[in-house]
Amino acid sequence: MDEVDLAERAATALEERLGGEPAGVWFAPGRVNLIGEHTDYNDGFVLPLALRQGTAVAAAPRLDDRLRLVSTTDAAVVDLGVASLAPGEPAGWAGYPAGVAWALLQAGHPVQGADVAIAGDVPLGAGLSSSASLECAVALGLAALAGAHLGRTELALLARRAENEYVGMPCGVMDQMAAMHAAPDHLVFLDTRSLAVRTVPFDLSHSGLDLLVIDTRAPHRLVDGEYAARRRSCEAAARLLGVPALRDVTDLDDALRRLADQTLRRRVRHVVTENARVLSVVDMLERGADPRDIGPVLTASHDSLREDYEVTVPELDVAVEASLAAGAYGARMTGGGFGGAAIALVDTDKVAPIGDAVRRAFQRHGLGRPSMFTARACAGARRLR
Repeated sequence: MDEVDLAERAATALEERLGGEPAGVWFAPGRVNLIGEHTDYNDGFVLPLALRQGTAVAAAPRLDDRLRLVSTTDAAVVDLGVASLAPGEPAGWAGYPAGVAWALLQAGHPVQGADVAIAGDVPLGAGLSSSASLECAVALGLAALAGAHLGRTELALLARRAENEYVGMPCGVMDQMAAMHAAPDHLVFLDTRSLAVRTVPFDLSHSGLDLLVIDTRAPHRLVDGEYAARRRSCEAAARLLGVPALRDVTDLDDALRRLADQTLRRRVRHVVTENARVLSVVDMLERGADPRDIGPVLTASHDSLREDYEVTVPELDVAVEASLAAGAYGARMTGGGFGGAAIALVDTDKVAPIGDAVRRAFQRHGLGRPSMFTARACAGARRLR
């Protein structure tokens, strides 16, 4: 499904289920992170790209203060009072658009009542940022209805606040910034401390390559505590090392000598080496290197996430191992981990055989059947109509 189809589905849902004409339709993409995992909340570096898949939001203003929400995947109509929005309510998908409205209000923007219809095709639970896609599309729409002229970074920060404080997921800002700043055939290189963004060329088709996304369909529940536990470990290590964030560790060997706790040592080693891997990939691509050359760096990232950060699961490890054995140049889990998706850098003419090899490996290990698609770097959030 493309963005035009999603826009039509969202507009139709608004008209048929909420009885109004949309004032506009906005779209924000999902994302896949090429490299830079669990670095964003450590003030580090990330390198995502926007997917073709995303979320379309049709919205219309109301004369009262009601926020009415519908989704094409749910029969319910969620009806909320804008003035009474409070973190944690409602639960489920409606908490994300409600959280965006709340964040806009908290920032002093005059959010009024609105009817909002949502249609999306980012695979849920795959670590491909369906939540940030939804938040950013809603943020664009509600800001436009309120006449608030906000920059892309400001909207991304408001969307992140909605997820952190309203939904209760302590994510970094990578997902929302990727959705807002992405460009076709480019990666988004983000310094999560300064929020400086620049795009890095990544036209794989020119090199006869594809990025194969393997949705393992292993569910992950990051709000349930594992993600938050990793973040707390990093913050504790930074305090012990006397640095504002792990991004500031410049001598890894010295830092590891100073930490007695083995778990904290592993967490620090991952974050510091992962930041270095991001910078290495950016340097290679900006120098015009063959994208195949970044493959071993991607694989090293997965090894670190498995051994030092301990966020992989059998499905992710099997996907990576099978891809590499079948000829991928590099492969790694992507997203927060504990389930979700992996990526593999492959020759275009090997997409099908590598996909078949992954499916056979899952079958041999008694795992469920994965879903796969190829990704190219697409455009960021925008108004469609």
